[in-house]
This record gives sequence, C-alpha cells and structure tokens, in this order.
Amino acid sequence: MDASPGDRILFRSTAATGYGRVGTVTRGAESGPRQLSPLDRVWVYAAAGRGICLRPDGPLATYQLAVLDPALRVRDTYPLAGVPNRARVSPSGNVLAWTVFVTGDSYTGGRFSTRAGMLDLATGETVDSLELFPVVRGAAPPHAVDVNLWGVTFADDQRFYATLSTGGKRYLIAGEIGARSARTLAENVECPSPSPDGTRIAFKEAIGGDPARGWRLSVLDLSTLRRRPLAETRSVDDQAAWYGNDTIMYGVRRGVRDSDVWAVPADGSGTPRLLVPDAESPAALWN
Repeated sequence: MDASPGDRILFRSTAATGYGRVGTVTRGAESGPRQLSPLDRVWVYAAAGRGICLRPDGPLATYQLAVLDPALRVRDTYPLAGVPNRARVSPSGNVLAWTVFVTGDSYTGGRFSTRAGMLDLATGETVDSLELFPVVRGAAPPHAVDVNLWGVTFADDQRFYATLSTGGKRYLIAGEIGARSARTLAENVECPSPSPDGTRIAFKEAIGGDPARGWRLSVLDLSTLRRRPLAETRSVDDQAAWYGNDTIMYGVRRGVRDSDVWAVPADGSGTPRLLVPDAESPAALWN
C-alpha cells in the first residue's frame, strides 16, 4: 500500500468488502484494481507522502487523529474532542487540518457546532481552534459568539482557506497561520479546495443561499472573485478535491453508507463522469 507521491488516487472505500478502509487506484484506471490498507477510518487525505486519518478510538464514541507515513502506517495519534467531519494536508505534507462536530455551545440550543484545528508536524505547534483567530469580515461583528469554522484547506504551510459561519451566513476566509489572522473573500462559499496552480477555489454553494435547498459545486477565480457553476447539477455535500488543474472530483452519496467518486471539468463545460466507484474522500497523490 503506497501513499507516496505518484500517479494514483487515494480514497476511502465504501464497497461491501473492505468498507471504510483506505485504498488507492491508478490515475486513468480508477475503476480497475484497487489496493486497500488494513486500517479503517472515517476521513482520510494525503499529500507529499504524509497522510491524516480521523478514526474511531476504541469501542466508545470517541475519535482520534492519526498521522500516516507513505505506507499508510500510523506514526502518531492525537485525541479528538468531537465527531470527525473534514481533513486536509498542506501541499508539503507538514501541516494537518481537521474539523469535528461538537455539542454544548450555548448559542446552538443543543445542536451541533464545529471546531477546526491544525497541527504543524515540522514545528509541533498546534492550533486547537481556529475560532481564536481574529477575522476581518465587512459588516459582520468582529467576535460574534456564534462563529463556526470548517473545511480548512491549504495554499501552503502558512496560508489557508476555510468556511466561516456567523449570523446565518457563510463566508470564504483566507488566513495566515503565523499572523494568527484571517479575512473574508466571498459569501456563500463552503468547503473550499484550492487548485494545484493556486488560481481558483472549488467549493459548494448553498442554492439561493439556503443549505436546506441543497448545494451546487462551483469554482471561484481568486483574481476576480467571479464564480462559475459546474456541470454537476446534483446536490453535492462534500469538500471537493482536484484531480488536476482542469478537473474536480467529489463524493456523491447513494444512501447512508454507499458513495461514488465523480469528476467534472473545472470550467463548467462537459458532463459529470463516474471516476472511482464505491469510494469517497478522494485525494490526488501527484505531488
């Protein structure tokens, strides 16, 4: 089993045999033979030969973050206070990010809220909650009590993107880890994913600004902030990933447990195509 840089796609299997295990397939032959790791996990991602997985920690309803080497062996673990929701790795493999659902925040009325954190493996520095970062965001209050952050992803080891929610609205934020600060870029942008060339962001946007109506996959041009809806018209509740500079890949549910990875052109043309059957949580391992 190999998650080192190469011409492969990493994913979490949703097939009946090997459900929940991490696998890889060869780019260009994604529906062909797959290699599976023996470890089960809830979310997985990898870059530059280093992986992150969020997985159950024993028989109780607790979870942990596991740091993976290129062979997908667990090298270190950290407890998570919440239910895993998203995971990402910086392009260098040095910085890990995660999002979990938590309960108990007074403003939620007993519903779930989120916590997003980071771990720099090169320095050992940890950010337990990105909610502690000051965010400049137009007319929104500077320190609103209902702030939630999720879907953290990286441009590099210092610059990150994420979704911020407050006052019933969702924003794309761009942040600097060293400066411990962030700023809003656009409204109604969730679960961002930067393109390999760093010029665009793939994301899901709530239809009509209302998540109850579902989501539409789109791409945001970072130089103009213009957005382009993609040819995938199904509601996709996923943090998309880039197959290459011209193609987006993402998971589409077929029920509670079943999912497939699909792909669609990043310029809004073409039609969606099935990429990896019985899979979710894809990551391209080219870097």
